[in-house]
Amino acid sequence: MARYTDPSCRLCRREGMKLYLKGERCYTDKCAIAKRQYAPGQHGQRRKKPSEYGLQLREKQKAKRIYGVLEKQFKNYFELAERKKGITGENLLQILESRLDNTVYRMGLATSRKEGRQLVLHGHFTVNGKKVDIPSYLVSEGEVIAVKEGSKKSEKFKEILEATAGRIAPEWLEVDIENMTGKVVALPTKEDIDIPIEDHLIVELYSK
Repeated sequence: MARYTDPSCRLCRREGMKLYLKGERCYTDKCAIAKRQYAPGQHGQRRKKPSEYGLQLREKQKAKRIYGVLEKQFKNYFELAERKKGITGENLLQILESRLDNTVYRMGLATSRKEGRQLVLHGHFTVNGKKVDIPSYLVSEGEVIAVKEGSKKSEKFKEILEATAGRIAPEWLEVDIENMTGKVVALPTKEDIDIPIEDHLIVELYSK
């Protein structure tokens, strides 16, 4: 599958805000957007008033980049959100937030969503006791996510736990960091997302 491989910091600068794509680095003064608060490229420092379409497109791109989702998969998520009961935009955010790679990041078992995706792909996690190596797997209420027994003592997870020490898990997750497990006590809501996403703009874009 195609995947964005250019510098992650360019994406944050393009959106004009921190997307927390590089884990703990984003919380330090090494963060690129803290040094250069303008879009990348030759014309990045030019100020231009965005059109209505431009605002809608930027919001969709921001959501895609936060969760590491490509265009086709994002559109599939939107269509799934439309079919579900409730508000389409909030359904979309719930689906994105329920991805397994995001869930392990939220649990504090990965320093970034990108790292969470890699760890899931490498088979380090189980869901209800069964290995799941699909980052896009959507967790459900009541499911238990855990680091595999064989991976718990690895240096990688020791480093992750040191880097994420003190991180507070969202209310939809019940985390036992000592045992490296977590339970989905409720489906995530829009309020659980710490980066503001104007979901109505994404709905307007796809409604054209």
